[in-house]
Amino acid sequence: MELALYHPEFGYYTRTADPRERIGPKGDYYTSFDVHPLLAGALARQIGQIDDRLGHPDPFTIVETGPGKGLLARDLLTACDRHNPALAARLRYILIEHSPAMVAAQREQLAPWLGTPRVSWLNGLADLRDGAITGTMLSNELVDAFPVHRIKILDGEPKELHVAYADGRFVEQTGPLSTPALAQYLARLAAMGITLPDGYTTEINLRAISWMREVARALGRGVALTIDYGHTAQDLYGPDRKRGTLLCYTRHQASEDPYARVGLQDMTAHVDFTTLAAAGEEAGLSVTGFTNQTSFLMGLGAEQMLASLDPESPELQSAIQLLRPDGMGRTFKILVQHKGIAEPALDGLKFKPFFGSVLAPGSSKVTKS
Repeated sequence: MELALYHPEFGYYTRTADPRERIGPKGDYYTSFDVHPLLAGALARQIGQIDDRLGHPDPFTIVETGPGKGLLARDLLTACDRHNPALAARLRYILIEHSPAMVAAQREQLAPWLGTPRVSWLNGLADLRDGAITGTMLSNELVDAFPVHRIKILDGEPKELHVAYADGRFVEQTGPLSTPALAQYLARLAAMGITLPDGYTTEINLRAISWMREVARALGRGVALTIDYGHTAQDLYGPDRKRGTLLCYTRHQASEDPYARVGLQDMTAHVDFTTLAAAGEEAGLSVTGFTNQTSFLMGLGAEQMLASLDPESPELQSAIQLLRPDGMGRTFKILVQHKGIAEPALDGLKFKPFFGSVLAPGSSKVTKS
C-alpha cells in the first residue's frame, strides 16, 4: 500500500499526472471541499474562536498536513480575509506536502497569496521544531490514506495478510505478524473488551499513531483538528465490519481488490479514532471533544450560512450534501484536541452526538452511545 500510493514515480498520489485527474467530480473520489466551501467557512469561524482562546498570538499558524489540491487552504484563507481581517493579518499557513505534482496544484489555487509570508510549504512535520506551532494543526481525509496492515484471525491467532507476486500479478499470502507493534495494538483492543472472532479480517494503522505523536510534538499551544471518516474502536472492530474497511476507488466506483490497477487507484481504510485519541493523550494532546460533521457545522452556524443561498440553486444542494445524516454528515468525524491551554469551549462541539464512556484514556465525553 505504501508503494502503490507513494512510490516517487508510480505511486497514486505522487506520480506526475495532474492531481485534478484524480480528485474531484471527474476524478476517482472527492473531498468535502470539492463539494462546497461551507465546511471551510465553518472551520474559519472555529479557528477564529481558537485564536481568541490563545489571546491573538502573532503569528497564528495553521499547519495543514495532506492538503490535496489546496481547496481548503484557499477557501479558509478567503474566509479569514473577508470576515476576520484581524486574524488574517497575523495568519501564517503552512502546507505539509512532499509531492511536486500536488504542490503545483496547490500553488495554482493559492496564487493570490504567493510571494507573501502568509503561505509556505514543508516536506513533512519533521521539519518543524518541537513546540514550534502556536495555532491549529489541521488535516482532512489524511489518516485514511496512510498504509495499513491487514490482519486475519485464524484458529484463534492473528495472522497478517502479506503481499506476494506470482504468475505475473500481486497476490495475498498469510503469514506471521510483521512487527510486535501489531500484537501490542491488538492487546490494547483486548484491554478495551474488543476481541476479534475467528475469520475476522481488519486493518491496523500504525502510521496513524506515529503521525499523531508528530502532531503533538510540533504543537506548542493550540488545537488539533482531525477530520476523516472512521469510528470509535468499538464500532470499527465490531461484528458489522468482519471483512474490514479497505476500499479502492476509480472514477467513484468502489472495489475491494487492492491488487488491480496498482498505482492507478486510490486505497483507503476507515480511521480508529479511539486509538488516535489515545496516542495523542500519551504524547500530550488532551481530548477536547469528538463529533460528526453535521453537528460540527450546525454548531458553527451552518443554518445561517445556508439561509443566504437561493433555495432552488445547485449551490444549496451541494452544501446540503455536507450535512446529510445518511452520507457525509454522519460518516465524517472531527477529533478535537488541545495542548498548552485550558480546555477551550468551542462552538464546533456545541452539539454532542457522542457520549457515554471514554474515547481515549482520561476522557469521559466522547464515545458513541
